[in-house]
Amino acid sequence: MLIPFLTAAGVLAVLTVVPGPDMAVVTKRAVSAGWQDGLRTAGGITAGLLVWGVLTVVGLAALLAASAIAYTVVKLTGAAYLVFLGVQALIHSRLGRTESADAPPAAPPAGSAWRTGLVSNLFNPKIAVFYTGLLPTLAPPGLSPHTGMALLVLIHAVLTALWLSGYVMLLARARAFFQRPPVRRAMDRITGVVLIGFGLKVAATQP
Repeated sequence: MLIPFLTAAGVLAVLTVVPGPDMAVVTKRAVSAGWQDGLRTAGGITAGLLVWGVLTVVGLAALLAASAIAYTVVKLTGAAYLVFLGVQALIHSRLGRTESADAPPAAPPAGSAWRTGLVSNLFNPKIAVFYTGLLPTLAPPGLSPHTGMALLVLIHAVLTALWLSGYVMLLARARAFFQRPPVRRAMDRITGVVLIGFGLKVAATQP
């Protein structure tokens, strides 16, 4: 059972570090409001994975993945939220275009960082498809299906929390650079465009 378990953990680790909406959301909060907000956002994203994990174990995620209407509702809601965050970042970059180099740091983004991470993850239907499609194939033999799935979800959540937290701390070390007005405006524009791009990508995905 050890080899299948290590294989599953390796696949989950690779999928965790692939850049996606989660990293874009964390980058936006960490650069704009500091590492504490970044960690709270990562915590919200991890909580969202655990919620998806519970839904998967009880079978609701499979129902969502199989229902075209439910999938579309969640997909479009999540896409709209990512586009909203992206537009918010672009507006923030325009509002800060007249800042001088000696200007104080910009106000942190509105809303709870933890809730931002949670909502962005809960309305990502690709998680439901991933958990109901790929995850069962990675479950170690010798365990009941529910136990195997629960274990893999827990591993994925831990890997995500560790990866995003480490990423936040790396951003924190360079925050003085990111807080320079020209750099901050550029980062707001980049993350805004990336978030809008991910939102449009989510809206165009098929189950």
